[in-house]
Amino acid sequence: MKAVLLDKLTAGRDIVLSECPVPEVRPGWVLVKVKAFGLNHSEKLLRLNELLEDYIQKPIIPGIECVGEVADPSDSGLAVGQRVVALMGGMGRSFNGSYAEYALLPRRIVFTVDSNLPWELLGAVPETYFTAWGSLFECLHLTADDVLLIRGATCALGYASIQIAKAVGCRVIATTHRKEKLSLIAEADEAVLDDGRLTGKIHGAAKALDLVGPVNLKDTLTAVEKGGIVCQAGLLGGVYTLNGFDPIKDIPNGVCLTGFFSNYPTQRLMDEIFAFLNEHRLVPFCGKVFDFAHIGDAIAAQDEGKVNGKIVIKL
Repeated sequence: MKAVLLDKLTAGRDIVLSECPVPEVRPGWVLVKVKAFGLNHSEKLLRLNELLEDYIQKPIIPGIECVGEVADPSDSGLAVGQRVVALMGGMGRSFNGSYAEYALLPRRIVFTVDSNLPWELLGAVPETYFTAWGSLFECLHLTADDVLLIRGATCALGYASIQIAKAVGCRVIATTHRKEKLSLIAEADEAVLDDGRLTGKIHGAAKALDLVGPVNLKDTLTAVEKGGIVCQAGLLGGVYTLNGFDPIKDIPNGVCLTGFFSNYPTQRLMDEIFAFLNEHRLVPFCGKVFDFAHIGDAIAAQDEGKVNGKIVIKL
């Protein structure tokens, strides 16, 4: 089969497809014929930095999500040809991931899906919509009465979060740090240019989804109303930890801080997400689709920020 194999730090323009054997099925694992997968910031971090870590066994096939059909169910109880989605749980790091024609995956991260979406749109869903869903409902307890701030909204996760929040019926304030991208978040009720300080510039938001991360987190905490909740679920700002953070002083009285770690999907949650998409007739937002033969071009576009929204690879 064809696959992307990484054994060293690799920029998008240097990505090539290699030939390797189709994985041999074993008990507890499912062989999936990959039909599509999305590109994620997490995979970019792996390619450009994390690959140096000793816990990454190299060469590794990256990719933390995919959609496809069961090629060999092993002892899983699934059926050959069944539509499935798979994501996280060590995929593309602890074991080979989805940048391949076939992926051998633990049964615990392979989920059946009830959807008639074409493969390329289905490929835009798993990790992005799972993270949006968990952040908005498990962490922020979002309701129709809420005013929601989405900081760093011009990314795949931001677009999905706006879409879900508007379907719920709440008011959405979305931000971007680039003036030319304000039009991309026009679906929000209010689009705000973010210069690094929102405190005092936005009003009424009791819930906040921060996708920029630690670089602006203290300001997000003071930008929400007293009694509000802030969920940090992204690292777009390029700062990954917050040294010197003092929870007593830096979290305002009455404000709660939480975060969403998307490593534990379940069948129940995936069923809820697709039922919601079906009920509200939502079409997953996809920035651009590339075929697998041109995955190098797709990853180069990711590195250069040339695509607005989710990049999906179709096989």
